[in-house]
Amino acid sequence: MDQLAGLGTGPGRAMRDSIAYWSRFVDKCIFKRLSSETFEEFVPLIQDSHPLPPFLIALILLRPQPYNVVSLDPRIPPYIQILSQLGYVDAPSILKVLYKFSSLHTQLKGLPQNGTQPAGNHDNHNHSPSGRSQNPQRWNCSAWVEEFMFYHVIKMVVEGTAFRDSCAVLQLVQVISQWMELFTLVTSFFATDVMGELQSSQARIDMETTRAAFVPLLLRLVEVPAFVKGISSPHARETRKVLSNNLAGFIQTLQPAPGFVERLEIFRTETLARLDPIDKTKEAAANAAMDELLGTTVGLDSFVVPDLMISNTRSAVYVFLNASLVGRPVMDDNVLLSYLQNRNQGATQSSAIELILASFDILSNAVFRNEGPKDAHLLKSFLVNKVPLLLCHLFLREPTFDTNASEFCITEALNQVDTSLFPTASLMFDETRSNNPYTESVREDFCTACALHGLVQREHVERILGETSMSYEPSLEKYSKEKLVQDCLADAEKVEGLIRELEKMDGNVGAVCQALVEVMRQLCNNKETMSLKLLCSQLAQKPQTLDILLLFEKLPTILDPLCHLLDNWRYEEDQGEYQPIYEEFGSILLLVLAFSYRYNLTAADLGITSPDSCIARILSRAHISRDRDELTEQEKGHMSGWIHGLFTESGGLGDDLMSSCPPQDFYLLVATLFQNIVVAYTYGNLNDETLKGGIEYLVDTFLLPSLVPALRFLADYLWVEQKEQKAIIKVLQLILLPTSISGEASTMLSSVRNLVAKPLEHSLRTYQRQDPKNQDIEPLLRALKDSLPLSRRTGGADHHEIALWTNSSSTGLAGAVRHTVQGLVQWSMHPGLNSMSTSYTHRQLMAAQKIMGAKRTLRLLLDEVRAQSETGSANIVYDVAAAIVCAPDVAGETLPNNHMMDASGNVAAVTQRPLTLREALRLEAEGCSKLQKTDPVLAEIVVRLYRRVEAHMMMPQNQAILEAPGIQLDLTSGAGGLGDVDAMAAVGVGGDGMTVDGLGMGIGGPGSAGGLDATSDGDLFGGLDTSDMDMFGWGDGMDLGGN
Repeated sequence: MDQLAGLGTGPGRAMRDSIAYWSRFVDKCIFKRLSSETFEEFVPLIQDSHPLPPFLIALILLRPQPYNVVSLDPRIPPYIQILSQLGYVDAPSILKVLYKFSSLHTQLKGLPQNGTQPAGNHDNHNHSPSGRSQNPQRWNCSAWVEEFMFYHVIKMVVEGTAFRDSCAVLQLVQVISQWMELFTLVTSFFATDVMGELQSSQARIDMETTRAAFVPLLLRLVEVPAFVKGISSPHARETRKVLSNNLAGFIQTLQPAPGFVERLEIFRTETLARLDPIDKTKEAAANAAMDELLGTTVGLDSFVVPDLMISNTRSAVYVFLNASLVGRPVMDDNVLLSYLQNRNQGATQSSAIELILASFDILSNAVFRNEGPKDAHLLKSFLVNKVPLLLCHLFLREPTFDTNASEFCITEALNQVDTSLFPTASLMFDETRSNNPYTESVREDFCTACALHGLVQREHVERILGETSMSYEPSLEKYSKEKLVQDCLADAEKVEGLIRELEKMDGNVGAVCQALVEVMRQLCNNKETMSLKLLCSQLAQKPQTLDILLLFEKLPTILDPLCHLLDNWRYEEDQGEYQPIYEEFGSILLLVLAFSYRYNLTAADLGITSPDSCIARILSRAHISRDRDELTEQEKGHMSGWIHGLFTESGGLGDDLMSSCPPQDFYLLVATLFQNIVVAYTYGNLNDETLKGGIEYLVDTFLLPSLVPALRFLADYLWVEQKEQKAIIKVLQLILLPTSISGEASTMLSSVRNLVAKPLEHSLRTYQRQDPKNQDIEPLLRALKDSLPLSRRTGGADHHEIALWTNSSSTGLAGAVRHTVQGLVQWSMHPGLNSMSTSYTHRQLMAAQKIMGAKRTLRLLLDEVRAQSETGSANIVYDVAAAIVCAPDVAGETLPNNHMMDASGNVAAVTQRPLTLREALRLEAEGCSKLQKTDPVLAEIVVRLYRRVEAHMMMPQNQAILEAPGIQLDLTSGAGGLGDVDAMAAVGVGGDGMTVDGLGMGIGGPGSAGGLDATSDGDLFGGLDTSDMDMFGWGDGMDLGGN
């Protein structure tokens, strides 16, 4: 027996002989099935001739045998009863051996060993003489014998034979503590078993069976006076501490049962606590720690701040929308609408007017900041194509509705829009004006879209505009997504026309976007790669159309089908030509690269978590060159084949090469291939003609998409100050300025330039500063010039912007941020005096957070709130600061991951993101009690701002949307569905007793008559009851963004 190894001569040898004799005796008793009566006659003789202590006798009977590790022989428990009656075994020995070999230990094998194993796993019986840990053989199933023995020990406790002296009591306490710790760990293990494999298994049932017998034993013990007396001695302090700690943990695992938990808790908190009174000094320290803990948790909710009437300013939604659209469009309809409704306490009309005004404001801001070429198309499409759908979200949620309400909101908002920037139709023909192409006809386009969706009656459009419309077409029909999808699937040529529709400003773009995405999904599912190639290549040609798609669709909805198709791309067994396969794969991949490069997205950002994904590898590694030693033998063969095919006279890119090297593998070799090309040309192994011939292959359509990672590699490689730089310039000339190229390849090359223009231009200008006399760089920069505005939309600030902000104030970027907040406050205080929106870009806040961190940026905002409050602008600055904190963060947004595990069965790691302003504010607010002791004014500012932010960002609970019988809520369906608010009015929903919200937006200001001619015979809103100013409530929404 391992546990008894190391016994020497003399008494030790006698002990070993006794153990061997007892073992043979027990084996024969089991083999002969000896009766209990006969056993009772023999066992005194055995003990007299070969005496053993209680623990060893219990060990011999209750341990697993070499021939039996499944479960204890049923003859053993009666033998234990007899031995207990004779006094040869006692309660501590029985419980110790049961604990040592319990099958419950096997449930903890997967847990780490740094302190999480039960204490019993580290006792002397678990170690060999050499000190090495020996894991004993456990029973496969010990629940039934543990249950039996626990009740047997209870009987011993009742009879008073469980322990005979204080030493036995302490041994019993130790083993009871070990059992409680074991139950606690196993229960926790079952609770954290995320896959549920053990939740319904026999192991859990066995644990509950054993624990059900252990609880009565524990209750009986703690209520026995002799037990309490035995643990009351001063030298048992540590034993009592262990017992108390393990009892506290064990109680937490018990189901609430009448009397059980209460009696154990009383023993722990009263009996044990009385034996170990708390040291006064430690108690004071503990109380102080508890006060601090309560101050950081309970204090936030109970923290009292004086009431302050905070105004809803025009700046807030302006900031929110600017942040949503500053980079990759982060357009969550429910979040935006909840933000609006929370700001206005559910007043739908106020929310609608705020949304319309802010949408015009961000467009005017882009024009004012000379950012029209890169921003105006997206912002105008948002205003004309997206906002009407958002307004439908708002108004269709109301239990009562009439188009008069939406017409009123649209009219009131347009009356507050500056006509000098957004002219009416008559002003556009005023020769004394210099009209801006980005803001012309926006009023009419917006009203046209609103009429298309039923927010405005078609015959009232001119009345709302205040004059005859020059461009409104009453015959404009609303598109149906389903019909568009059917048309495109039936005739692939219609896809190109549908893509052109994305550039329109007529209110139908939402349906077009969702139809295109659905067509793309179905083509992926059906593996119609030829049609998919045309669709993807046409979208990749127009980067700004990607922005429009993201106004109406989520990124995973667009890219998941494409990535899944590419990841599972395989050659057919009877594959004929391979060049078309390369072309189809590359065209589809080009669209994925377009999203990734334009918005600076990693594979994780796209929701790709599997390390086996070829798309993930291409995005993360295709632009990184590898040494030859890092290549596999297969990759070395592919590399030799490509170099030979591109640059030798006897080469050529035949089917043999492409059939052996699938496109997924080729893209991972592109950077390495180009490094070899550059080095070979540098050292004269390639001449000009050979290099030109090889590059001409790469500038053909079937390989052109591979130039995206290739050009990115060259841009990075150009930073290295080595003699290869001139060779890099030569390769770039052949790629960017080809002398012979087809029209289709030229179009695709333009798409490639759009993706890499920004980093490549940066590298070229850096190299130009190193070699200012080099005449080869400027033509390359000119080739990239038109692509620069289309290259990136990440929300990151340009170098010149950061330089401007840091130099505009003596306090650098921090001063620029505070100046921006001051500008927003001033504009919000006097919106009527200066209808032009204040200059603002959320790139500045993003740069501040990236450079200074969220905590320091938040402290700047808090300092400015304090300063503005001291000047009497508290009601304004809180709304501005809250909007900045609430604003979406495109750089910190975590895209949803719908897969718990990847293909290898590994749980994907959560991508770490920088702290956001909202998170930083929450951390500050949680320490408000501590902050109040040092700076009560700042603590009040923090709590008030935090509460406003959380109130604005609170999402409503899901509520069922009430639908009229037979009506489907589908904004893109035809007249048969509830495609607009006219359909709701048609079935008699609302109209009677309609009231108008209290808008608080300057309605009815001096000289404006509220923006309406109340004396006109055709008073559009003459029948409205404006006495009840809270008509509309807040209900759950649905995504009607074009559907």
